[in-house]
Amino acid sequence: MSYRHTIRNKVYKFLDLKTLLGKASPYRSGDELAGVCAESYEERIAAQITLADVPLKTFLNEVVIPYEKDEVTRLIIDSHDINGFNLISHLTVGELRDWLLSDDTDTDTLTGIASGITPEMAAAVSKLMRNQDLIAVAKKCSVITSFRNTIGLKGRFSTRLQPNHPTDDQRGVAASIIDGLLHCSGDAVIGINPATDSPAAVSNLLKLMDNFRQQFDIPTQTCVLSHITTTMQLINEGAPVDLCFQSIAGTEQANHSFGINLGLIEEAYQATLSLNRGTIGNNVMYFETGQGSALSANANFGADQQTCEARAYAIARKFKPLLVNTVVGFIGPEYLYDGKQIIRAALEDHFCGKLLGLPMGVDVCYTNHAEADQDDMDNLLTLLGVAGCNFIMGIPGADDIMLNYQSTSFHDALYLRKVLGLKPAPEFEQWLIKQGIVDDGGNMLQVSTSHQLLNTMV
Repeated sequence: MSYRHTIRNKVYKFLDLKTLLGKASPYRSGDELAGVCAESYEERIAAQITLADVPLKTFLNEVVIPYEKDEVTRLIIDSHDINGFNLISHLTVGELRDWLLSDDTDTDTLTGIASGITPEMAAAVSKLMRNQDLIAVAKKCSVITSFRNTIGLKGRFSTRLQPNHPTDDQRGVAASIIDGLLHCSGDAVIGINPATDSPAAVSNLLKLMDNFRQQFDIPTQTCVLSHITTTMQLINEGAPVDLCFQSIAGTEQANHSFGINLGLIEEAYQATLSLNRGTIGNNVMYFETGQGSALSANANFGADQQTCEARAYAIARKFKPLLVNTVVGFIGPEYLYDGKQIIRAALEDHFCGKLLGLPMGVDVCYTNHAEADQDDMDNLLTLLGVAGCNFIMGIPGADDIMLNYQSTSFHDALYLRKVLGLKPAPEFEQWLIKQGIVDDGGNMLQVSTSHQLLNTMV
């Protein structure tokens, strides 16, 4: 089906829904690289006006990537919840935007329709929204998950303590974990990107974190972000696996480049569930995504990068994850050129994920060759806090010395909690009080615990 719109006697034609979505996207370098973006601001406006009039039912009949060629498309169509869709099935994309922003559309209503919205619907409506719209609607969405603590509650804001080390040195990892815990970081997860995917190295890191967690009775979960097949091997060997991690993308071909498919994820999900390591919940999966991943694998099929990103959320939603985060600026300026594009992409991703019912976090980050700096990240961090983001990263000095990119520090999370009146996950907060790291009001204390932690770990 083709689409068209006329502005000042000039007719803009869009071959199909996929083309229309690409042309309606706010500008970013990745879409220009892919040749799918609007050629002018006027064409973008024409596409957005046209997209606003597209009925939501169209997205169930016209797919971005053919059903018979892509298992992600099949998942999206086959798992669509008609009952959840009924409340909004009569709307166009533009009317959906107005409905989402209405005061009458509250948290319970948004929770009820989450399974009835397809990723392409979410991507489409986001393209018609200003940044403040993305923030306002995401704020109304609530997604709560649990394993050893509860993440996503109103008034709470969590962090992943990311103690990466370029050689997986246990003393270096331990020092970063201590630093993070003493700065109230780690309630989402203590999660390490290993320098090598060696099962032995990954197992050693898992044991290090689990021994420490048990010794101090820390109500959190741990994860080594190895490939899903490595995690499955370690589960079979009896390693202390809390969460199963995997990077995912929005097309079958892109996921194939990661060495995964839906069947493999299902197998890993069931294996991790079988361990029964959670104490208050059984959300055992941790997924990471990022705009540009499908294009970088030459697997976007002519779709814009934000629509491809939203499609990855269909995979995440299927496996009821504890955590999902978009590593928004990590792939580089070829896909998100500067701070403005990174900020916009992060707000889109967070909005789409929350609208689809996911526990979204964001790695507020950039690479050193992007036109961005820490002031941009401060702005994005604050906007995400207002928008109700579930968690961010906590990295010593905001500088990941293993992955060589810039993210957020332990102090950044403390800043956001203070200025917005937010607290860590409740179980983790009580642990911090018990350890003498904070007082009952959440204020940092001068603690002797650091010496005890240090002596234990090293």
